[in-house]
Amino acid sequence: MTNPEEVEVSPSPTGVVEAKIGLILQRGGEELPLLKVGDRFTLALKTKEIPPAFQQWRLRAIPPSELWEVRVTPQALEEQLALARQHPEVAFASHVYQLQQSPETLLYLSREITLQFRDSLTETEQQAIADSWGLDRQEAIPGIPNTFIYFLTPTSPENPLKLANRLSAHPDILTAEPNVILQQAAYYRPQEEHYSEQWYLFHQGGNQLAVNSHIEIEKAWDITRGVRSVVVAVADDAIDLNHPDFQGKGKIVAPYDFKDQDFLPIPGNRQESHGTACAGIAVAEENGTGIIGVAPNCALMPLRTTGYLDDRSIEQLFNWAVEKKADVISCSWGAAVVHFPLSLRQRATLHRAATQGRDGKGCVIVFAAGNANRPVQGKIYERDWPNNLLNGPTDWLSGFAAHPDVIAVSASTSLNKKAAYSNWGEHISVCAPSNNAPPGMWFQQTGFVQTAPRVTTWLPGRGIFTTDLLGDLGYDSGDFTRSFGGTSSACPVVAGVAALMLSVNPDLTAQQVKQLLQNSTDKIVDRDRDPQLGLQLGTYNQQGHSQWFGYGKVNAFRAVQAAQQQQAQGGRTGSIQTLELRQNQPLTIPDHDPRGGVSAIAFNQTGQVEQVEVQLELRHQFLGDLEVYLLPPTGETLLLQNRSLGNQTLLRATYNSLNTPLLQRLRGRSGRGNWQLWIIDHAPGDTGQLWSWGLKISLLL
Repeated sequence: MTNPEEVEVSPSPTGVVEAKIGLILQRGGEELPLLKVGDRFTLALKTKEIPPAFQQWRLRAIPPSELWEVRVTPQALEEQLALARQHPEVAFASHVYQLQQSPETLLYLSREITLQFRDSLTETEQQAIADSWGLDRQEAIPGIPNTFIYFLTPTSPENPLKLANRLSAHPDILTAEPNVILQQAAYYRPQEEHYSEQWYLFHQGGNQLAVNSHIEIEKAWDITRGVRSVVVAVADDAIDLNHPDFQGKGKIVAPYDFKDQDFLPIPGNRQESHGTACAGIAVAEENGTGIIGVAPNCALMPLRTTGYLDDRSIEQLFNWAVEKKADVISCSWGAAVVHFPLSLRQRATLHRAATQGRDGKGCVIVFAAGNANRPVQGKIYERDWPNNLLNGPTDWLSGFAAHPDVIAVSASTSLNKKAAYSNWGEHISVCAPSNNAPPGMWFQQTGFVQTAPRVTTWLPGRGIFTTDLLGDLGYDSGDFTRSFGGTSSACPVVAGVAALMLSVNPDLTAQQVKQLLQNSTDKIVDRDRDPQLGLQLGTYNQQGHSQWFGYGKVNAFRAVQAAQQQQAQGGRTGSIQTLELRQNQPLTIPDHDPRGGVSAIAFNQTGQVEQVEVQLELRHQFLGDLEVYLLPPTGETLLLQNRSLGNQTLLRATYNSLNTPLLQRLRGRSGRGNWQLWIIDHAPGDTGQLWSWGLKISLLL
């Protein structure tokens, strides 16, 4: 049935059916199915005192928020949740959820919801929409126009999950996302074996040491060992600031503990040894004893995270690093889930740090790729997991490592092979040496489990020697550990190299550092099949990229040399040029034809794509019949618009990397060639026409 009403709409996902309105999380342009957890709920109190009526409950604080988790029997869940919602001292109460694709990780709803409004909406109109849903505006999101954080109030009719799904269907709202809280997982795989010290920096051969499997640090140190003015922020569980390798005048800069909200980000228990190990690899001081970091003379900004990855925790962490003048931010962690895209606020926070930090030159953000031997983003057919934890086609996504502004680091071994556990894919920038071990990942309720099928073959390779908690605490007894590894140790290696580059050339932008790192690597090759999945992805394509190793293994000497040469040239690695092209030839969309209709734009400029924006205008008697795809010259098929527009008849929309994260995949690719818009009508009877469409492409020349 047609409707002649013409409505201007935007590319928000709006197709959540009523039966699923409370079980779908819209995030990063995706719809993630949820399950309710049967033995707990959360509540937020209006005061700090726990009401007497609740004191018999099993309460646990969720540290980065105002929430308390309440454990109950499944039979009592709904009754107790209703009691909490009716209590006058409870501000908010909600179910706890799990992602269907990651059923071992809990997901908590906060009172926050993020709304991004259509550009043409006035502030009065924005307020009217918020008021109608009982939402209280808190603050604007820096860097994203017309985007604000709201709190639910007692007059809000539903929980933030349901509200976000309903608001996504509003024609004046581009994005509606609840702020969800989930636990952070560290990327490391400790081993029990003993290894020799710091071969990853430099070696001249030996047992299980391939030629040039180190990062050639000694030649880099001939140029610089770093300067105190370059600050490396290590964001992690905690850092033992009493360790001798973190002493020295001016070594520690702007420490902060986001968990305890003080200025001492030190371990609270013996399990919090991950950050100490990472910090030692990056910047351990050259003091004649202990170990030496990749950038020993650079300063350390130790940051203890909350342990959770809600929007506000990520904003506080990266905003602190930017405000306190961090140059490099090293993050050896990710979400403890199989598939979880970043929220709008998280994507914006990373982009803001990577482009506005360092007085506009951008902070260099380095993320570990992960240790599951799975793609940073992609699908794997899973089988044989313990307790059938995962089964069948499974979409994997490490949202932080996939962000286009970060440097995603995979791991190679002392034999210049892929580390068996290392995550891989198109998003990998570079690799760095680490240990070798079976693939695995951490789930909130099961702890560490090996991914399937279980690897039982011998995995040769030497491990990483680094700082540990002092005394008998930490991984090993003594002040150092021989049991550290994973992409967690590869990440601070690259962070240290980036710090050396900025030590010789502080004028480099974050994007230039990333480009120079990628251009100066060692192209190690691994033609063997990996022992778990049987894949062979250790060679390079025509663009010089390997799914296992990115653009190659980081070479500290060549990277520092390139940074030094760039300073001598006094120029950028390239200038940014933005071009706009438009196709105004109308196209009649074939009715109910799976072949669809295609409109093309020829783009002849050479250079690497930085950003892509697509504008289009089309009319159709029932837009819900249509899917719209972008076909770039790279051969990919990117969905711009799904069948979620119902009986609307006018589509006038702009798609960019913020509202359509798939477009981020094009960054770093060549833009030269034919760009095509492909429109498919999936139902008979209603017809329409593409009036025009355009491309706005920014190139690094």
